[in-house]
Amino acid sequence: MAKFSKPFWVANFVELLERLAYYAVFIVITLYLSNVWGFSDIEAGLIAGLFSASLYLLPVFSGAIADKIGFRSAIIFAFTMLTLGYAGLGILPTMLENAGLVDYGMVTTYTGLNESHLRWSIIAPLVLVVIGGAFIKSVISGTIARETTPENRARGYSIFYMMVNIGAFTGKTVVDPLRRSMGDQGLVYLNYFSAAMTLLALISVYFFYKSSKTEGEGKSFAEVGRSFMKVMLNGRLLLLIIIVSGFWMIQSQMYATMPKYVIRLIGEDASPGWYANVNPLVVFISVNFVTSLMKKYSAIKSMMIGMLIIPFSALVMSLGTQVGGDHLLGLHPVAFMMVIGIAFQAIAECFISPRYLEFFSLQAPKGEEGLYLGFSHLHSFFSFLFAFGLSGFLLDKYCPDPRLYTDEAGVLDTLSYAAATQHAHYIWYVFVGIGLISAIALYIYGRVTKNIDSKKENVI
Repeated sequence: MAKFSKPFWVANFVELLERLAYYAVFIVITLYLSNVWGFSDIEAGLIAGLFSASLYLLPVFSGAIADKIGFRSAIIFAFTMLTLGYAGLGILPTMLENAGLVDYGMVTTYTGLNESHLRWSIIAPLVLVVIGGAFIKSVISGTIARETTPENRARGYSIFYMMVNIGAFTGKTVVDPLRRSMGDQGLVYLNYFSAAMTLLALISVYFFYKSSKTEGEGKSFAEVGRSFMKVMLNGRLLLLIIIVSGFWMIQSQMYATMPKYVIRLIGEDASPGWYANVNPLVVFISVNFVTSLMKKYSAIKSMMIGMLIIPFSALVMSLGTQVGGDHLLGLHPVAFMMVIGIAFQAIAECFISPRYLEFFSLQAPKGEEGLYLGFSHLHSFFSFLFAFGLSGFLLDKYCPDPRLYTDEAGVLDTLSYAAATQHAHYIWYVFVGIGLISAIALYIYGRVTKNIDSKKENVI
């Protein structure tokens, strides 16, 4: 621990709090949109996709701004926006309920919200969360780059990734107890919890975050623009981002598809928050070991191993409806195979994500860490934009909302619904294909870039 500075540890602590807040909300974002606001699967998928994609597009710009205004100012601004945004996601539904447009309880009753233009008021708090989250993406990972050296940077990003996953695990543990005890109303109150966490992070940054690493602060907008164009025209980095997006398209199904998928096939007793928690738990246990194991190998080789694992994880998830039997080790078969698949995703993530961030940090000139680390998050812009939209259409086709198969008394037509979901596992075959294409593309990318670099060395 003595090898890292105080700002390094403060940044990691507030990253833990931010991830805790984010994943508490994000694991049930499509449920929140459908069950609280009344959006269909396709609408919820498109809204969640645009929300999450924007969250990863804006760091390209916010990173450059953070380099100019300073990381401390950027982090304070970010956590202010996040606190207001999460609080808004809780306050707005309460205001709509007070206006008589909806009644929240274990199950939501709509009394005018579906027909009201106020339904789209959700955009305002989502925009605040996007703006705040965009700055956090670039600034915290940029802080790790600034506060480490080339010798301890891989270790620094490994610690950073542990903190990310501690936060992710802790945030998801809050979800299922609230949902089971309070139903749809619990999805509303969950946002107040997230607002409290980001407020705590804001206070921590204000009092404890001070760094002597101020390279790049005070640059003119012309200098910022030149740096921005330089990184945007870096074809090698952009191509790697697009390839790695295939991994995140599959990984994001833990939030886009999995919660609705398991609840609809297993029932309300399903625990999507706990199933998803397998991911941060496995990452927390494994990431240091994997980083140490692969430290002698290039970042591309490490990522290649992860890309070979990820399509297999989607295939495992598809087996839940195929293996038969009532329970496997006390779990419904769908839940059991989902947990195994998520565990494989986590192992793949250990090989890919820390080394990916390290790779980008090593490309960044002094004073441009925020810009380059913000640019690195473009993979999630591409993947989330398509993954959530695709998920909505796949769910609608192969695993539709059971409310569409209930009569006026609220009784489910089980035979019709069983027929409608008999091919639910087809959803995961789509992502197996995406994973295989991405793995092949990364292999070709590694070979081609290695040959190009070898020729340059020979010329020199």
